[in-house]
Amino acid sequence: MHLVSEQLEQYITEHTSSLGSLMDELERQTWRDIMLPQMLSGKVQGQFLKLISQIHKPTNILEIGTFTGYSALCLAQGLSENGKIITIDINEELYDMANSFFQKSGFINQIEYKIGDAKSIIPNLGEIFDIVFIDADKQNYSLYYDLVFDKVRAGGLILADNVLWSGRVIDTNPNKDTKALIDFNEKINKDNRVENIILSIRDGIMMIRKK
Repeated sequence: MHLVSEQLEQYITEHTSSLGSLMDELERQTWRDIMLPQMLSGKVQGQFLKLISQIHKPTNILEIGTFTGYSALCLAQGLSENGKIITIDINEELYDMANSFFQKSGFINQIEYKIGDAKSIIPNLGEIFDIVFIDADKQNYSLYYDLVFDKVRAGGLILADNVLWSGRVIDTNPNKDTKALIDFNEKINKDNRVENIILSIRDGIMMIRKK
């Protein structure tokens, strides 16, 4: 998952502010105990999510794909005083680990952690969101976008992770996940209801602003 050289990636990491000891602990435990630990957002992307949230001071955030809770905690750091983040994941096996870090963080009362299929949960959410972060199964990115669009306020942000897919989005013979991301990127780029940019942070983040 290197869009730049490992040496340059290390330089970027070293010149990015720390997220603190709790986040370091969560990263270490994820890499030690969890399969596919590279799914973790990590320091650079985490700091980006934190800063975006702090700039917007959101009241409501929706995250699709909790994993071990790293990105949720980064986003939570910018919540307004009475704000909350709803984070959804289908993998109940990670619940205890993620929830234990939510408890340690001090944000537990602002995090609503739902286990289940996001495709079924999202239509029943009544909130209007300031920020949505999509980081789940790649073949459903376009569907998640459609499901959340009317639940995002004008001027709100939708962020989608992994949109460069280790550079495979320019492959001439893409597999199913890659093709889904190619189609998603094209869909967003043609949607005149939004403004968008792909940022080459880690594995690529699509930043979408609803007009």
